[in-house]
Amino acid sequence: MTEPIFTSTPELSVVQNGPVLWLTITREERRNAMSHGVLAGMAQAITAAQSQRDIRAIVITGAGTKAFCAGADLQSAQAFTTDYSEPHGHLAQLLRAARASYIPLIARVNGACMAGGMGLMSMCDMAVAARHAVFGLPEVKVGVFPAQVLSVLQHLIPRRTLNEMCLTGEPITSAQALEVGLVNYVDDDVDAKLQWLLDRMLDKSPAAIRRGLYTLKKVEAMAFEESMSFTESQIALFTLTEDAKEGQKAFQEKRKPLWVGH
Repeated sequence: MTEPIFTSTPELSVVQNGPVLWLTITREERRNAMSHGVLAGMAQAITAAQSQRDIRAIVITGAGTKAFCAGADLQSAQAFTTDYSEPHGHLAQLLRAARASYIPLIARVNGACMAGGMGLMSMCDMAVAARHAVFGLPEVKVGVFPAQVLSVLQHLIPRRTLNEMCLTGEPITSAQALEVGLVNYVDDDVDAKLQWLLDRMLDKSPAAIRRGLYTLKKVEAMAFEESMSFTESQIALFTLTEDAKEGQKAFQEKRKPLWVGH
């Protein structure tokens, strides 16, 4: 009997719903604070999903309506690490797994998104938030700083906004988060808006999205000439896929394309 690809735990629900893999932190009593088990489980699920061509999107969220994720569990004796001799921490490994993902990650921000939770949200490619959600980096209030979060957050929002959030520790509203580009959409019905966004993506070419997300992530850190050299070869590869051939044929025949994902 083969082992299941995805396994839920009492702290993390991992459920595939059609083409969408849902990762839900189920620690509602702790405001969905991150445990080391949650971080490791998310990283494992995101990595395992890469080889599953039937998975087209990964949604990350928290249980209930009060909190998306409150960050590290400060009630834990080892909130930030379990082994000081280990160079790679659990949050860092999760952020690396997200960065390496060619399946789009979407954050469903159903409530407070704080501290390390900002890292989970920022590592995603898109984010939809409930109107009552709040966003903050309160680490300075407990004597630390949102160091790892900066790796995925610093290019998302204006520097002045980032500085204020880090240095004052004070939160911003969902409306402010939308204004500064931290999230894509804010809605009273976060699930309806999330499904609307998923529907707009899931009818597109799986091959184009997979290779396209790879390209997006690669060029982000490149200088102009380097990115031009990289992308002028990438576009040729895009056109060689079966989806590209089908897309152009469907356009010419004025019909909806039938994607094969290759």
